[in-house]
Formats: sequence, structure tokens, C-alpha cells
Amino acid sequence: MTESLTAVINLDVAGPQISRHVYGHFAEHLGHCIYGGIFVGEDSDIPNVRGIRTDVVEALRALDIPNLRWPGGCFADEYHWRDGVGPREDRPTVVNTHWGNVVEDNSFGTHEFMDLVDQLGTEPYICGNVGSGTVHEMADWVEYLTRSGEAPMSSLRRANGRDEPWKVKFWGIGNESWGCGGNMRPEYYADLARQYSTYCREHDGNKLYKIAGGANIDDYHWTETLMKTLGDLGCGCNPRHFFDAISLHYYTFPGEWEPKHPAIDSDADTYYDTMRSAWRIDELLTRHGNVMDVYDPAKRIGLVLDEWGTWFSVESGTNPGFLYQQNTMRDALVASVHFDSFHRHADRLVMANIAQTVNVLQAVLLTDGDQLVKTPTYHVFEMNKGHQDADSLDVAWIKEPVPTREVNKVTVPMVSASASTKDGSALVSLSNLDLEESRTVRLDLRGRGVTAVAGRILSATDIADHNTGATPEAVAPAAFETGAVDGGILTVELPAHSFVTLSLTLA
Repeated sequence: MTESLTAVINLDVAGPQISRHVYGHFAEHLGHCIYGGIFVGEDSDIPNVRGIRTDVVEALRALDIPNLRWPGGCFADEYHWRDGVGPREDRPTVVNTHWGNVVEDNSFGTHEFMDLVDQLGTEPYICGNVGSGTVHEMADWVEYLTRSGEAPMSSLRRANGRDEPWKVKFWGIGNESWGCGGNMRPEYYADLARQYSTYCREHDGNKLYKIAGGANIDDYHWTETLMKTLGDLGCGCNPRHFFDAISLHYYTFPGEWEPKHPAIDSDADTYYDTMRSAWRIDELLTRHGNVMDVYDPAKRIGLVLDEWGTWFSVESGTNPGFLYQQNTMRDALVASVHFDSFHRHADRLVMANIAQTVNVLQAVLLTDGDQLVKTPTYHVFEMNKGHQDADSLDVAWIKEPVPTREVNKVTVPMVSASASTKDGSALVSLSNLDLEESRTVRLDLRGRGVTAVAGRILSATDIADHNTGATPEAVAPAAFETGAVDGGILTVELPAHSFVTLSLTLA
């Protein structure tokens, strides 16, 4: 039976701008994300430009990818950047102790990464080594990348083949310092972050946006410690001198923390528990934001969710340390729920990075040799890209409550939505999370007329449906028909477990 819901959207009442950077990505030296996924070397038969896969670049450019985080993750805090510059034949090998205990040959380093972001037309987000590195090492990396002239590091960069400096705005001060990045206490890390930040200098007008390593899930004490310690300088200085944002990490999985569930799974109970976990992101963004508001009511300090996504057991026959998992229609809905929450929290959330871009966890792309597959999650990014740098619009449910389901004593909404406006148009995103029931949604569009509606839908026969090299379009967007706007009302029929976007041309 179809249930009817009504949502009011005031098209002329714009909220905070949705930063394009909440559609960011993350590429770590983990499994086949970098090697084989992004970088194959110049001698590969797979089409490439200076070793970087052409098909991957083309697919990511189609998403208007705004930023790319590198080299980790946990790998960042054992990565020493000098190992990855200079002639490749002279670069030392190291053991990647975090991910598979494999030997890393450092053939993909700083210059290769900056070549990648140039090809993508995106912005680099570099995560520095606090866990096993030094202040001097990170300061030198900033100088190497961003300073011109005859300074020691700019001279070394020039000797390695790059004359002009790059622009590198985003810098992470360590990663998961509460865990793999050093098992630190928040008070200790906060002091280290002040120290590292002090020596990350701004060269030649390259303005740095410094991101302090933040909390894991619901560690609100970590967030408060950073806000108290880094925000109170005691000298009347702008707290942005030390940092501009703090990070947060949260992964979606059913049950308690243990990636034991298969990625391809049609079990209803597991699916709904995954949706429960996905919805929790809204609580976390709200509560971490509330802590930050106490110390920063003007919201000068941003929140960066620089690791998010689903985490299931690895595919059979793959290296457990490579975190390779398939990507299904369920993952697409996890992404759509997250993006709706990101849009609602546009006043504080300034960046988010899915983990990870290629071949790892909730990847948007999967590769196998010369094959490339766009996952269902990829299509959510593509269908939603009109929200980038658009002004958020409130979606207010009225009259009928949004249907819910009780999952492990938690009330989980079965419909998710968000909207934005930009350049004389509006984009509405709608998700029906129910496995069986369709929903009728009446959008009460107020404030501006709508002259045209174009809809798209991402759906599947089964929630476990996914794309492979043999069936690359098993889950792919299709045109979605709606009726005309009648008296300001647009009625939409949402099929079970589906994601729909509506592009509205405004009068």
C-alpha cells in the first residue's frame, strides 16, 4: 500500500550554502586504491597519462570531484614524504604495516599525486604525519610544495623536475591520533596540533586551511578538548591561526563494530540495521556541532567528516588487509542518507570524504585489470552533484509523519530528503528506504513558480543488486516521470528502495 506524505519547500528562502567539498574523496595507499586502481605506471597497456589511469580520471571528472585526500588514513602517519620524491628507481621501499603488510615501492608520491589532482581539476587535501613524523618533516613538505625561489625545499622540488610551486590549501594535522595515528590522549594531541600548526607556514600567498585530527564517532570529549585547547589562545589572536577545522570519522555497518557481514546481502534485518547505522550520522553531526557551538558560536571553525562510508567483510579470496568489498543498491541509499544530512548541516560541515575512491570499502569505482565499473554509490554522487555550492533549502514534513521502523530499539525514518537552489533552478533529492512499500510524496513548492521538472531514479530489483564488468549497468540512473506541478503541488511516487532526484526550473 502506498502511503502519502507532504513536504513544504520554500523555494525563495535559502539557507546556508552547501560546500562542494562535502562531495570530496579519499585515496589511501591501501589495497588496490592507488596501485592498480589509480596508478598503473607509464608502461602499462591500460590507457594512462604518466601512469595515471585515463578511465579513472574521466569517471571522476564527471562527478566534478572537488577535493582528494591523500596519502591516508592510517598510512599517513607512517608515510615519510621524502621517500616518494626524486627518481623512482632511487626511492626506498617500505613495509605498509597497516594494510596487508605489503611492500610499498613509493613509485606514487608527491609529484604523482599532484599530477593526479591536476588531471582531475580538483584540490589536494594532504594529511601530514604526526604519529611517526616530526614537525620539521611536515614543515618541509609544506615548503616543498608551496614555496618558490631558492629556499632549500623549493630548490629540491626544482631538482626533482617541478619549477613552479603548487597551490595546496587543505592540510590535515595527522589522522586518527586517538588510534592508528599514535594512540594519543586528546589533551596531548591538542598540544601537538598547536605545535605542528605553528610551523606549517604560508609561503608565497598560499593560504593554508589547517584541519586538526578530530574524534572517532561519539567521542565528544575529544571535540571539546580541541575546541577548548586550540580555540583559547590567550593572546587575542584569531583561533584560525592554529586551525580552521576539526575532523570526524564515522563508518556505517550493521550491529556492533565488527565487519563480519557480507557486502552482497539481501537479508532484510541486516539491511534495516545498516540504515539505522547510516541515519546516526545526523545525530553525530548535530551533537559534535553543539559542542563546537559552545566555544565557537560564530561557526568560524569547520567540521570535516573526512572518512565515511560502509564497512563490510572483504570479498572472498581477497587479501583481508585490502578492504575490497562490492557495492550494492544498499550502499547507494547509505550515501543518499548521508548527503541529505550533510545538506542539513551546511552551516558547520565544510568537507566530507568518502572512504574510499577506488577498490576500497564504499568505493565509487572498482577496477579489474583494464575494466572499470561505476558503482551504485558513484551514481548517487553524479545525480546529486547539482547540490555543490548551492544554497540549502529546508524540507519540512507536515500533516502526516514520516513513516519509521523500529530497529534495535532505534526509530529509523523510512524517507529521507533534501533540497537546494542555484542559478535559477532547484534540486530535490528523495530516498525511500523501505524494502517493500512505495511512498507517495506531495511536494508543496512555495515562493517561486516551477516551469519544468526533470526526474531521475536509481533503483534495483533487489537491494543487493550491484554492477560488475559483465553487467556494468545493472544499477544505473534512468529517467523518472512525474506529473506537472499543479497549484504548487508536485506529486511523486517513490518505488521501494529507490533514490530519486528532481531538477526544477524556476520562474
